[in-house]
Amino acid sequence: MPNIKLMEEALPVAPLKIAALESCTKLGEKVNKYIVKFRQETLKESLTSPLFSSYQLENYLIDCSCPRFGTGEAKGIIRDSIRGKDFFIMVDVCNYSLTYTVNGYENHMSPDDHYQDLKRIISAATGKAHRINVIMPFLYESRQHKRTKRESLDCALALQELTDMGVSNIITFDAHDPRVQNSIPLHGFDNFAAAYQFMKALLKAEPELPVDKDHLMIISPDEGAMHRAVYFSNVIGVDMGMFYKRRDYSKIINGKNPIVAHEFLGSDIKGKNVIIVDDMISSGESMLDVAKQMKERGAAKVFVCTTFGLFTDGFEKFDEYYEKGYINRVITTNLTYLPPETESKPYFVIADLSKFIALIIDSFNHDITMSSVLDPTAKLHALLDRHKKETSNI
Repeated sequence: MPNIKLMEEALPVAPLKIAALESCTKLGEKVNKYIVKFRQETLKESLTSPLFSSYQLENYLIDCSCPRFGTGEAKGIIRDSIRGKDFFIMVDVCNYSLTYTVNGYENHMSPDDHYQDLKRIISAATGKAHRINVIMPFLYESRQHKRTKRESLDCALALQELTDMGVSNIITFDAHDPRVQNSIPLHGFDNFAAAYQFMKALLKAEPELPVDKDHLMIISPDEGAMHRAVYFSNVIGVDMGMFYKRRDYSKIINGKNPIVAHEFLGSDIKGKNVIIVDDMISSGESMLDVAKQMKERGAAKVFVCTTFGLFTDGFEKFDEYYEKGYINRVITTNLTYLPPETESKPYFVIADLSKFIALIIDSFNHDITMSSVLDPTAKLHALLDRHKKETSNI
């Protein structure tokens, strides 16, 4: 948590306003409630000063929308004044539940559509706002972050386009490869992790889970997720294992080389609980295969932690693997759209990041250090200490 004393002593950069686009309405409302609560509880002594005339409000969300014409074209509209404001725009590019019509045909909104709507709202605000900040939990085109052949560099181009439009800061979570920020080296790019929220949600769902080297192990499903698993295992003080993917590079199926097999590197996991950590579940095929192999190697319980639950192939396979005992819990965040059916899944646990985003926005608005927000180690240690005391009393 940010230094509260610093927050109380710092002046806001400018009056705060938040635009939660239609893709991010539900999350935006929760974030707004937390910020209202934070500021109502503030101990600032100079709230009577004109500098704080719009500091404590009942609502920081503005009214904005992107209505569409019959052809599918659209425009961005901001109905409230944002002149001189510290403007934060929230967008979920993975919200496929929204639709629009094109010549009478229904279209589901794609990441491209959401990105275009983001640019429309930026276009409506440019030149008026004091500062424009974009909160994009799932970074647009982040899976196309590097070039291996004659390929497009979509994520880098998008970041450059946003900064060219006047965006000062881009805030994202668990970027597929944070090195993509090298495309905008002179602009703000902050990449946050949900490590603390994962453990908090898991320990709430499994209050008797033993967290020690003899009973728990962290697993990386591939080489790309290694840094997450290394961090988790070091903070928690347990061993780590890793899978690497053998792919058939002679074929491309659904835009990627198919996985031939998963090979495991690590110590014996027999009788241990395992936490598989990754940035996203797309179809879930590789994650489920890893979970199955963990069970076949003797794991007691298998917990899957992922920042973005996209579930592009639905939940049928997850239901099947839960019934067979291959997975015990799937923990994911509410940073991207989750279909209503997830609420009825007995294995599904949501890690709520709305308070975390509210803290990030409030810290940015006060221009205070973000080190305590970026590094959750102290909070994780405190959480684990509390858990050990509670489990020792059971």
